[in-house]
Amino acid sequence: MMRKNIIPLLLVALLPLASVFGSLSAGAAVPASPSHIVFAPGSDSVAADSSLAVSLNKASIVDEVIWVIGDEPILKSDVEQMRMQAAAEGIRFNGDPDCAIPEQIAVQKLFLHQAVIDSIDKDVTEADISAGVEDQISRWVDMIGSREKLEEYKKESITQLRAELHDDMRDRMLVQKMQQKLVQDIKVTPAEVRRYFADLPEDSIPFVPTEYEVQIITLTPRIDDAEINRIKERLREFTDRINSGDASFATLARLYSQDGSARNGGELGYTGRAGWVPEFANVAFNLTDPKKVSKIVETEYGYHIIQLIDKRGDKVNARHILLKPEVSDSAVMVALGRLDSLAADIRADRVPEKIRKQLITVPDHFTFEDAVSLVSDDKKTRSNHGLMANVNMQLGKNTSKFRLQELPAEVARMVDTLTVGQVSAPFQMINESGKTVCAIVRLKSRVDGHRATVTEDFQVLKDMVLGKRREDFIHQWVVDKIKATYVRINPEYRDCHYEYDGWVR
Repeated sequence: MMRKNIIPLLLVALLPLASVFGSLSAGAAVPASPSHIVFAPGSDSVAADSSLAVSLNKASIVDEVIWVIGDEPILKSDVEQMRMQAAAEGIRFNGDPDCAIPEQIAVQKLFLHQAVIDSIDKDVTEADISAGVEDQISRWVDMIGSREKLEEYKKESITQLRAELHDDMRDRMLVQKMQQKLVQDIKVTPAEVRRYFADLPEDSIPFVPTEYEVQIITLTPRIDDAEINRIKERLREFTDRINSGDASFATLARLYSQDGSARNGGELGYTGRAGWVPEFANVAFNLTDPKKVSKIVETEYGYHIIQLIDKRGDKVNARHILLKPEVSDSAVMVALGRLDSLAADIRADRVPEKIRKQLITVPDHFTFEDAVSLVSDDKKTRSNHGLMANVNMQLGKNTSKFRLQELPAEVARMVDTLTVGQVSAPFQMINESGKTVCAIVRLKSRVDGHRATVTEDFQVLKDMVLGKRREDFIHQWVVDKIKATYVRINPEYRDCHYEYDGWVR
């Protein structure tokens, strides 16, 4: 994975969205249409028997088509798979799951269909998908504690998880981009926000949860030279096998790459220079011969070899193999020990002896901000005194304030025990690049939960009004889309109370 920006996902499970503006709803992968089910929109029947001999998770359940949206079927197994996944992740549905689940799948199909019509599908590259998959896996690792524990819990390897998440992530991104396009021109003025707030009954005034500002210092444990040499030698072996014709680049990528693009033979799709981190882009954009393999490239994600597929204007399509060095336990302990000493010096307001020797003039004080500039590896926060940024690309949100559940799990656990101004003990975590890092954090500020006021929480209220406007627009768009789309629902699903009007005709 080489993307600089990672789209944040807010659910424990990787489940498609019904909307990006309210609470995220559970969903399931969109199944491919069986080739023997063919019909024209507006027709009254399916041109094949809808009973399919498909078993669900080894259970002897006969599958069947229960809904049809346009020319896309929804299978009973899709609903059951989504129900089991949601149950495993502790996700609940509003209303009867037998009604809510197929409706959510159907709504996603409407967005995906429109995304193809509007050519939005060309805006989601393999690099985007790989970045999203890696981010999702990192979030799971944050929650469960380690990659080994995640593999044990899921009963699958990280490589298998990457492959399984790929299509769900692609569909999620397409839905999000389609929704963003639909509402991109919706705005609200300050006067509208004040008027909306003035008209709210007192018991409807939103409650603003407790929010935190957090500063962080990270140290990346040193990778042993022997481990780096092992990774590089492995990549050289791959290059030799490709050049000799013993194996294709795509085959080796599928077998060995530790990036989400592995399932596609390492192919990343047409991507502009700004879409990749500079080290990767500089090499990829300088390749001219599709038969040649690049030199080994080091990025924040690990070590790569790259092969050009094609160039189109200012975009390049390339494939790559990513290998990530393993961090030794001893290296982690060294980094944790260094941060433990650093935290003690910050608390004591004294310049660390090692840093003191490097300075011509020794300051009288030593703050967390000083330590950030001198020690921290975190490029994103180092230039901002270590202050973490809460970025939500879907909502255009960029703030320093977090709710506890929006922080990385390890950071949240530490912050929950701190008072304002206090520095944490050192801890280990997986960063957005999928790397093991060690960190300490400082709680810069905390604003306790309270009822919103226009003067103190204008941005919160503005987001609320804007979100409501967008949500209403999206809802009406879905209703209108349903009217223009062929829909067939099995009789047992026709008495449901659905969120959107027009399914039953």
